[in-house]
Amino acid sequence: MEKELHLKLTVRLYTDDNQRCFGPGIATLLERVEAHHSLRSAAASMEMAYSKAWRIIRTAEAVFGCKMLSSTIGGQHGGGAVLTPEAHRLLDAYRAYESSVRQFAEDRFEESFHFYRELKKTAPPED
Repeated sequence: MEKELHLKLTVRLYTDDNQRCFGPGIATLLERVEAHHSLRSAAASMEMAYSKAWRIIRTAEAVFGCKMLSSTIGGQHGGGAVLTPEAHRLLDAYRAYESSVRQFAEDRFEESFHFYRELKKTAPPED
């Protein structure tokens, strides 16, 4: 059976001291906070510990110097969380950059490996 090749690319942002600060994990977490209006629910939807979700948020906040979430505690309708304008801006920029990089990489991948379908197929060596 012939297998298709594909490119798997992830974009992660690091500080100059090599600390990971933004990537697919926090992007998804922020999108789920936006959908669920709750960090706890967002983390649960990703099967992530709430403490880890907070750690990821706090790391990004420390690196970028701005709040990622605006939270309310308890009250008549319960607590919740929404993204700050800064978090929206970072998330939108990340997703746009990621899309652009992915398209570029897929084009270069096809350009570089277009011939793989034409390679002479041989049986794998037997052990």
